[in-house]
Amino acid sequence: MKKGKSFGALALVLILTGALLTACSNKSDKDDANQKNTQTTTDKSDNKGLEEIVVGASIEPHATILNSDAVKDSLKADGFKIKVVEYTDYIQPNTSTEDGSLDANYFQHTPYLNDFNQKNGTHLKSVASIHFEPLGIYPGKTASIADLKDGAQIAVPNDTTNEARALLLLQDAGLIKLKDGVGLDATINDIKENKKNLKIVEVEAAQTVKVIKDVDLSVVNGNYALAEGLSASKDGLLVEDATSEGAKTYANILVVKEGNEDSAKTKALIKALTSDATKKFIEEKYQGAVVPVF
Repeated sequence: MKKGKSFGALALVLILTGALLTACSNKSDKDDANQKNTQTTTDKSDNKGLEEIVVGASIEPHATILNSDAVKDSLKADGFKIKVVEYTDYIQPNTSTEDGSLDANYFQHTPYLNDFNQKNGTHLKSVASIHFEPLGIYPGKTASIADLKDGAQIAVPNDTTNEARALLLLQDAGLIKLKDGVGLDATINDIKENKKNLKIVEVEAAQTVKVIKDVDLSVVNGNYALAEGLSASKDGLLVEDATSEGAKTYANILVVKEGNEDSAKTKALIKALTSDATKKFIEEKYQGAVVPVF
């Protein structure tokens, strides 16, 4: 009998303990849920009453810049919040800006925009120049420009635009001389002086960073260098600057549909993207791989 009572008492204790633990667990779950709900409410209340601006952008560096606190804080102060739609192609951001799905886009330079408008009958306008991604001369088998030997190989992008920029940069480095006036139309056929008989190796732009170990020097676009962990300021032997012909022509721009150039949204975006805080963010984040031009 006593033994039965002992088991009964033990069972009662276990039941009560289980109930207590369950109650505590439920309370903890509710507290966690309440905390999450409060956080969500707080997040929503932070943006309550703010008008949304939808901007299409390439992932890097454009979307990163748009999602920075520097841009968001500036927009919030003017009564706006931003939604960044990321794209991996150069067609949809423009067509979506044209049809009104996007308020603006940020991924391209003026020559591309002009060509796109002409070929597609779109009515898109540049409203601000924000940054450019400079080409740089990076060391491969040879550690410096001064150490280059006769017949050394230098890789350059093979597309018309970037090859011309690369050749101009090699000219700035004192390695070649181009025909007068060729500017951004330059090709290897426009090299009029090449004292070291350098071999200019034309490769697809994305491959210039991949072949670095196979050539003496390589001229690489900023975005491709960045993707491979190269720093323009630390690793580049010579880099385009913000006053170069390439920078002025191929700066990345903020684009809106014609007629929206002076809208409140556009003005707020321009202000946010060209602020001192945004300039500081770009300079600190990209260390010369992305250069503000405002």
